[in-house]
Amino acid sequence: MRYNTVFTLATMALGFAGEVIAKPNVVIGYYPSWKKQYMPAVDFTKYTHINLGDWFEPQVVTEMHGKGVKVLMSNPTTRSTLLTSMVNHVRDFNLDGIDIDWEYPGRLGNNCNVVDAANDTPNFLKFLQDLRAQFDSTFGTRKKLINLAVRVEPFDVVDYANLMQYDVNGGWNPQTGPNAPFNYEKGKGMQVSFLTAGLGFYGRSTTATVDMTKDPNNQYQNQSSVVPIGDSEDGAWWDSCAGSGGYSGNWQWKHLRDQGILTSPTTAAAPWVRKFDPISQTPWLFNPNTKIFISYDDPQSLKVKVDYAAAKGLGGAMVWSVNMDYNNELMNVIQAWPGNGDHLNSQRQYFLGPGTSSVPITTSAQVTTSASATTSAPATTSTTGGSGPVAGGPCSSPGAYQCATTTGKNPAYFICNNGAWLQQACGSGTACFQSGANIVCNWPSA
Repeated sequence: MRYNTVFTLATMALGFAGEVIAKPNVVIGYYPSWKKQYMPAVDFTKYTHINLGDWFEPQVVTEMHGKGVKVLMSNPTTRSTLLTSMVNHVRDFNLDGIDIDWEYPGRLGNNCNVVDAANDTPNFLKFLQDLRAQFDSTFGTRKKLINLAVRVEPFDVVDYANLMQYDVNGGWNPQTGPNAPFNYEKGKGMQVSFLTAGLGFYGRSTTATVDMTKDPNNQYQNQSSVVPIGDSEDGAWWDSCAGSGGYSGNWQWKHLRDQGILTSPTTAAAPWVRKFDPISQTPWLFNPNTKIFISYDDPQSLKVKVDYAAAKGLGGAMVWSVNMDYNNELMNVIQAWPGNGDHLNSQRQYFLGPGTSSVPITTSAQVTTSASATTSAPATTSTTGGSGPVAGGPCSSPGAYQCATTTGKNPAYFICNNGAWLQQACGSGTACFQSGANIVCNWPSA
């Protein structure tokens, strides 16, 4: 599963109403069955749905059904010729549906893909409609599930759309940054209760070119293009399509813990140093000896995301992937999904946007971004075209965000860091859009 995805990179203002929030409808977990030799014992009773890879043993489905879990096959491509084989596969293996992970309609995604920017999305919708029709005619109306891993409008023929809310920053960027900053992206054209918040049980490592402990409140610092080896399961890879290879740099949560990087969920073992960024609401680790930087999620950061998703009425959570937890330290946060209004009974701290400080959210509070946050970015001429800040130019509001241009076609954006604008870029295939004092990486404007 590839993850470059669409996110709100700066947190949006929160507005809470006093309604009671139910427990999550779904907790969907991806089970990477191709990594059988690394699969630990997983408590599947904590999940409602499991998405399997293309290969799996039939007894796995029986085992999961015995625990009350629905099982879907997760397929990375969608072509019209797959319709019959998908229906047959669901029937033959007694599956509960299909999870489709096409990355991405109208976007390259992988160098070996054939892209039709004008027709991929409508063709995808037609494929989903045909698959729904075949499922309904074969098994009965809505008896089988169709789920998507999305960066696109999820369409009303699917059951759940799993928002892949990770891999915002990594070795492809010139600076270090959070793998999965706190964000919320409401899917277009879909009822919010059908969306699930995608949570990564892993982090990404890169190599900084400076000692980040000398500027410990800044996780955006220059990095090398060479990605270091990650945890004990990482290994060299080669992408024949891209003509390049290397290491993923990935660190699964279980290996951050069992390989001694973290001696507790919030304590790093020397020489590692742990910091928690109040803007992206994520922890990060740095080793001053090797200059390796790791951005990841832990129980503290996941709680922020889970509380927010519950408050906004999302249907539940999606986990990539079920084999990466350690003693259920991360899953327990999801299982504590706020219910019965308890998220409103105690004050929570959230970062509201650039230029503001964290404030408590209480019952029926309506919070908006402060005026100072909306007027912090200068209107200077950008080297990337249009109106916007200049890389290295002066800025006065630490943590302020601004797109390089207002065209909706440019991936570049800027962060006010130590009095100067630091240039960053949205993920591959996306562009920066300004939303008040916040920015959104989304599909480029037509």
